[in-house]
Amino acid sequence: MRPRVTIYSRPGCHLCGDAKDLLEGLRGRAEFDLAEVNIDTDEELRRLYGEEVPVVTINGRKAFKYFVEAEEFLRKLRARSP
Repeated sequence: MRPRVTIYSRPGCHLCGDAKDLLEGLRGRAEFDLAEVNIDTDEELRRLYGEEVPVVTINGRKAFKYFVEAEEFLRKLRARSP
């Protein structure tokens, strides 16, 4: 089973775009499923994350907010993989 990575974001967020681009680029180095969720479509997500986007989770556990660092992401991905 491949790890599931979710990026919680909102339209117009340049940090969100940067994080998504980095994660897309890392798919060549590691296998994982990637989903993007627009927090503005859900009141609870807006309450949870507000202005702290992007938030990246790995298998449902928060791994990053604001910025994603490539090597740290890969390390966390390996640690949280089944």
